[in-house]
Amino acid sequence: MRTTLIPMKTRSLLSAVYQPLIAAILVLFLFAGCSTVPVTGRQQVNFVSPAEETKLGLASFDQLKKETPINHDPAINDMVQRVGKRIAAVAAKDLPDAQWEFVVFDSKEANAFCLPGGKVGVYTGILTITKDEGGLATVIGHEVGHAVAHHGAERISEAMVMQTGQQLLGTAVSSADPAWQQAALIAYGAGAKVGRELPHSREQESEADRIGLSYMARAGYDPRAALDFWKRFAEFNKQQGGGNSSWLSQFLSTHPLDEARIKDIEKHLPEAEKEFAASKGSQ
Repeated sequence: MRTTLIPMKTRSLLSAVYQPLIAAILVLFLFAGCSTVPVTGRQQVNFVSPAEETKLGLASFDQLKKETPINHDPAINDMVQRVGKRIAAVAAKDLPDAQWEFVVFDSKEANAFCLPGGKVGVYTGILTITKDEGGLATVIGHEVGHAVAHHGAERISEAMVMQTGQQLLGTAVSSADPAWQQAALIAYGAGAKVGRELPHSREQESEADRIGLSYMARAGYDPRAALDFWKRFAEFNKQQGGGNSSWLSQFLSTHPLDEARIKDIEKHLPEAEKEFAASKGSQ
């Protein structure tokens, strides 16, 4: 006779938990706003309006400018303004209400960002890796891609769904043994993090790469510069002690591994090169 690993009472409890949980999440997605991401065509669910998202972005950017030293080097700022405006011009139809602003922050951090509403920040630490306008266009294009795809609002929306699921789970197991309640909530949290949040974060990064590649090409920057930049960035990561390509690193990472990122760029390069050729022909 086969041993039953899950007692009948526990199985009934699991059914009672997950059936209403799944139903509630489906209802949330059904009534949520659905939109299409430019360039990739991916359908996304978003509970946050563009106006609300922009308000959050503008407030955050104002605070950053107060807290972080701003670089005033004329040559650096001229280049960032020049590249930024070219990328913004081709992204305008996808983010029509953006209030574009490009600020260079003095920081050793090799990073950049674009907040909702078109507020772009470039840290001086990334400039040693971008090297030239093509490399900078890669970075700014990527960050603008995040804003155009409303990735911030999408993450907020996803967090709302996960929080609702956790609340429903807590209610459903409230009459169970306290130890089982705790185990169920821990399992839910870990499953949501590793099974959804981290993979989705990597998907958003890859999507921003693809959008940025398209934007830089449309703006007249050779998209092959993106391939060169990400190879330099991969080397930088190795020098900083990163770049671990183990399966566990990839499983727990918020960003795609450098090797995977470069392969994706190579895959989308032919399409971007056609857009680049078209941009040169229209000039």
